[in-house]
Amino acid sequence: MIDEVDLRMKAWVGRIATDAPVHLGVPDREALDRGVCLYLLELGPAPLTRAGKRGALQFTVCYLVTVGAETPERAHRLLGDLVFAAMSDKELEVDLSPVPAALWAGLRSVPRPAFRLRVQVRKERPLAEVRCLSLVDAVSEQAPLLGRVVGPGDVPIRDAWVALPSLQLSTRTDEEGHFHFPRPPPGESLGRLEVRAEGELLSVESEGLATGTSPLIIRMLVKEE
Repeated sequence: MIDEVDLRMKAWVGRIATDAPVHLGVPDREALDRGVCLYLLELGPAPLTRAGKRGALQFTVCYLVTVGAETPERAHRLLGDLVFAAMSDKELEVDLSPVPAALWAGLRSVPRPAFRLRVQVRKERPLAEVRCLSLVDAVSEQAPLLGRVVGPGDVPIRDAWVALPSLQLSTRTDEEGHFHFPRPPPGESLGRLEVRAEGELLSVESEGLATGTSPLIIRMLVKEE
Protein backbone atom coordinates (compact mmCIF):
# COMPACT_ATOMS: atom_id res chain seq x y z
CA MET A 1 0.00 0.00 0.00
CA ILE A 2 2.75 2.51 0.95
CA ASP A 3 4.78 1.42 -2.05
CA GLU A 4 1.87 2.48 -4.27
CA VAL A 5 2.01 5.93 -2.67
CA ASP A 6 5.79 5.98 -3.32
CA LEU A 7 5.16 5.40 -7.02
CA ARG A 8 2.39 8.00 -7.10
CA MET A 9 4.64 10.60 -5.45
CA LYS A 10 7.53 9.86 -7.80
CA ALA A 11 5.18 10.35 -10.74
CA TRP A 12 3.90 13.59 -9.18
CA VAL A 13 7.44 14.94 -8.81
CA GLY A 14 8.22 13.84 -12.37
CA ARG A 15 5.39 15.98 -13.73
CA ILE A 16 6.83 19.08 -12.03
CA ALA A 17 10.59 18.53 -12.14
CA THR A 18 10.63 16.85 -15.54
CA ASP A 19 14.42 16.66 -15.89
CA ALA A 20 15.27 15.77 -12.29
CA PRO A 21 15.56 12.14 -11.21
CA VAL A 22 13.69 11.14 -8.04
CA HIS A 23 15.30 9.19 -5.21
CA LEU A 24 13.55 7.41 -2.33
CA GLY A 25 15.94 7.30 0.58
CA VAL A 26 18.12 9.28 2.98
CA PRO A 27 18.89 12.82 1.74
CA ASP A 28 22.67 12.42 1.73
CA ARG A 29 25.14 14.01 -0.69
CA GLU A 30 24.69 11.18 -3.19
CA ALA A 31 20.92 11.77 -3.15
CA LEU A 32 21.43 15.47 -3.80
CA ASP A 33 23.38 14.63 -6.93
CA ARG A 34 20.35 12.61 -8.12
CA GLY A 35 17.85 15.49 -7.95
CA VAL A 36 14.70 15.30 -5.82
CA CYS A 37 14.83 13.17 -2.68
CA LEU A 38 11.67 11.83 -1.04
CA TYR A 39 12.57 10.36 2.34
CA LEU A 40 9.78 8.49 4.16
CA LEU A 41 10.10 10.15 7.54
CA GLU A 42 7.16 8.90 9.60
CA LEU A 43 3.62 7.56 9.73
CA GLY A 44 0.79 9.43 11.40
CA PRO A 45 -2.95 9.30 12.08
CA ALA A 46 -5.50 10.32 9.49
CA PRO A 47 -7.00 13.80 9.91
CA LEU A 48 -10.33 14.22 11.66
CA THR A 49 -13.48 14.50 9.58
CA ARG A 50 -15.96 17.36 9.97
CA ALA A 51 -17.96 15.14 12.29
CA GLY A 52 -14.94 14.80 14.56
CA LYS A 53 -14.31 11.18 13.64
CA ARG A 54 -11.30 9.63 11.97
CA GLY A 55 -11.76 8.02 8.59
CA ALA A 56 -11.76 4.24 8.64
CA LEU A 57 -8.70 2.28 7.52
CA GLN A 58 -6.46 5.21 6.68
CA PHE A 59 -3.34 6.93 7.94
CA THR A 60 -0.82 9.46 6.66
CA VAL A 61 2.77 9.14 5.51
CA CYS A 62 5.19 12.04 5.81
CA TYR A 63 8.01 12.58 3.32
CA LEU A 64 10.99 14.87 3.84
CA VAL A 65 11.52 16.57 0.47
CA THR A 66 14.94 17.93 -0.56
CA VAL A 67 16.24 19.01 -3.94
CA GLY A 68 19.66 18.96 -5.55
CA ALA A 69 20.80 20.24 -8.94
CA GLU A 70 23.88 21.31 -10.85
CA THR A 71 23.53 24.85 -9.49
CA PRO A 72 22.00 26.24 -6.28
CA GLU A 73 19.75 28.52 -8.32
CA ARG A 74 18.18 25.58 -10.18
CA ALA A 75 17.78 23.59 -6.95
CA HIS A 76 16.04 26.52 -5.29
CA ARG A 77 13.71 27.01 -8.25
CA LEU A 78 12.74 23.33 -8.26
CA LEU A 79 12.14 23.41 -4.52
CA GLY A 80 9.79 26.38 -4.89
CA ASP A 81 7.97 24.74 -7.80
CA LEU A 82 7.36 21.63 -5.71
CA VAL A 83 6.07 23.61 -2.73
CA PHE A 84 3.59 25.61 -4.81
CA ALA A 85 2.45 22.50 -6.69
CA ALA A 86 1.88 20.64 -3.41
CA MET A 87 -0.08 23.59 -1.99
CA SER A 88 -2.35 23.44 -5.05
CA ASP A 89 -3.02 19.71 -4.65
CA LYS A 90 -5.96 19.00 -2.32
CA GLU A 91 -4.64 15.49 -1.60
CA LEU A 92 -1.33 16.77 -0.23
CA GLU A 93 -0.49 18.64 2.96
CA VAL A 94 2.58 20.88 3.10
CA ASP A 95 4.47 21.39 6.36
CA LEU A 96 6.95 24.28 6.19
CA SER A 97 7.95 24.22 9.85
CA PRO A 98 11.74 24.10 10.40
CA VAL A 99 13.33 20.67 10.31
CA PRO A 100 14.99 20.09 13.73
CA ALA A 101 18.77 19.98 13.74
CA ALA A 102 18.55 16.70 15.65
CA LEU A 103 16.81 15.13 12.66
CA TRP A 104 19.60 16.14 10.30
CA ALA A 105 22.12 14.79 12.80
CA GLY A 106 20.22 11.51 13.03
CA LEU A 107 20.27 11.23 9.25
CA ARG A 108 23.98 12.11 9.26
CA SER A 109 23.24 14.80 6.73
CA VAL A 110 24.07 18.49 6.43
CA PRO A 111 21.03 20.76 7.09
CA ARG A 112 19.53 22.09 3.87
CA PRO A 113 16.32 23.69 2.61
CA ALA A 114 13.50 21.16 2.80
CA PHE A 115 9.82 20.74 3.52
CA ARG A 116 7.62 17.93 4.73
CA LEU A 117 4.84 16.51 2.62
CA ARG A 118 1.98 14.44 4.07
CA VAL A 119 -0.14 12.08 2.01
CA GLN A 120 -3.09 9.95 3.08
CA VAL A 121 -2.95 6.18 2.59
CA ARG A 122 -6.37 4.57 2.32
CA LYS A 123 -7.70 1.06 2.22
CA GLU A 124 -11.34 0.45 1.52
CA ARG A 125 -13.20 -1.12 4.41
CA PRO A 126 -15.47 -4.02 3.38
CA LEU A 127 -19.07 -2.94 3.67
CA ALA A 128 -20.01 -6.20 5.32
CA GLU A 129 -18.53 -9.45 6.46
CA VAL A 130 -19.96 -12.86 7.25
CA ARG A 131 -18.91 -14.84 10.31
CA CYS A 132 -19.83 -18.30 11.61
CA LEU A 133 -21.31 -19.34 8.28
CA SER A 134 -23.49 -22.41 8.49
CA LEU A 135 -26.84 -23.12 6.94
CA VAL A 136 -27.92 -26.71 6.66
CA ASP A 137 -27.33 -29.62 8.98
CA ALA A 138 -24.95 -31.98 7.23
CA VAL A 139 -27.13 -34.97 8.14
CA SER A 140 -30.50 -33.49 7.10
CA GLU A 141 -30.48 -31.73 3.73
CA GLN A 142 -34.07 -30.56 4.35
CA ALA A 143 -33.47 -28.71 7.63
CA PRO A 144 -34.95 -25.20 7.85
CA LEU A 145 -32.62 -22.24 7.26
CA LEU A 146 -32.11 -20.23 10.43
CA GLY A 147 -29.90 -17.19 10.89
CA ARG A 148 -29.33 -13.77 12.39
CA VAL A 149 -28.19 -10.38 11.04
CA VAL A 150 -26.17 -8.13 13.36
CA GLY A 151 -24.21 -4.90 13.07
CA PRO A 152 -21.09 -3.55 14.84
CA GLY A 153 -20.93 -4.78 18.43
CA ASP A 154 -23.27 -7.65 17.48
CA VAL A 155 -26.27 -5.33 17.78
CA PRO A 156 -29.27 -7.01 16.08
CA ILE A 157 -30.49 -5.40 12.86
CA ARG A 158 -34.26 -5.55 12.55
CA ASP A 159 -36.20 -5.53 9.27
CA ALA A 160 -33.16 -6.56 7.19
CA TRP A 161 -34.08 -8.12 3.85
CA VAL A 162 -32.74 -11.68 3.37
CA ALA A 163 -33.27 -13.67 0.18
CA LEU A 164 -32.36 -16.83 -1.73
CA PRO A 165 -32.92 -15.61 -5.32
CA SER A 166 -32.50 -19.02 -6.96
CA LEU A 167 -35.36 -20.38 -4.82
CA GLN A 168 -37.39 -17.15 -5.11
CA LEU A 169 -37.54 -16.91 -1.32
CA SER A 170 -37.20 -13.76 0.77
CA THR A 171 -37.97 -12.69 4.32
CA ARG A 172 -37.32 -9.95 6.90
CA THR A 173 -35.48 -10.15 10.21
CA ASP A 174 -37.41 -9.76 13.48
CA GLU A 175 -36.65 -7.51 16.47
CA GLU A 176 -33.64 -9.65 17.43
CA GLY A 177 -32.28 -9.85 13.87
CA HIS A 178 -33.39 -13.46 13.36
CA PHE A 179 -34.65 -14.82 10.05
CA HIS A 180 -36.08 -18.15 9.00
CA PHE A 181 -36.64 -19.95 5.72
CA PRO A 182 -38.70 -23.13 5.35
CA ARG A 183 -36.77 -26.22 4.41
CA PRO A 184 -35.72 -26.14 0.73
CA PRO A 185 -37.16 -28.66 -1.74
CA PRO A 186 -35.19 -31.93 -2.03
CA GLY A 187 -32.33 -31.68 -4.49
CA GLU A 188 -32.58 -27.88 -4.82
CA SER A 189 -29.39 -25.83 -4.57
CA LEU A 190 -29.42 -22.94 -2.12
CA GLY A 191 -27.58 -20.76 -4.61
CA ARG A 192 -26.63 -17.26 -3.56
CA LEU A 193 -27.71 -15.68 -0.28
CA GLU A 194 -28.37 -11.92 -0.30
CA VAL A 195 -28.80 -9.62 2.69
CA ARG A 196 -29.71 -5.94 2.51
CA ALA A 197 -29.50 -3.87 5.70
CA GLU A 198 -29.26 -0.12 6.31
CA GLY A 199 -28.48 0.60 2.67
CA GLU A 200 -25.78 -2.05 2.30
CA LEU A 201 -26.04 -5.22 0.24
CA LEU A 202 -24.10 -8.40 1.04
CA SER A 203 -24.01 -11.33 -1.38
CA VAL A 204 -22.65 -14.74 -0.38
CA GLU A 205 -22.12 -17.34 -3.10
CA SER A 206 -23.14 -20.92 -2.49
CA GLU A 207 -19.54 -22.11 -2.06
CA GLY A 208 -19.19 -19.73 0.88
CA LEU A 209 -22.04 -21.37 2.77
CA ALA A 210 -20.64 -24.06 5.04
CA THR A 211 -22.74 -26.86 6.51
CA GLY A 212 -23.10 -27.43 10.22
CA THR A 213 -25.49 -27.30 13.15
CA SER A 214 -25.16 -23.63 14.14
CA PRO A 215 -27.40 -20.93 12.68
CA LEU A 216 -26.11 -18.55 10.05
CA ILE A 217 -24.73 -15.34 11.57
CA ILE A 218 -24.16 -12.35 9.31
CA ARG A 219 -22.34 -9.23 10.50
CA MET A 220 -22.95 -6.08 8.50
CA LEU A 221 -20.39 -3.28 8.78
CA VAL A 222 -22.70 -0.34 8.27
CA LYS A 223 -21.26 3.05 7.36
CA GLU A 224 -20.80 5.75 9.97
CA GLU A 225 -23.19 8.69 9.81
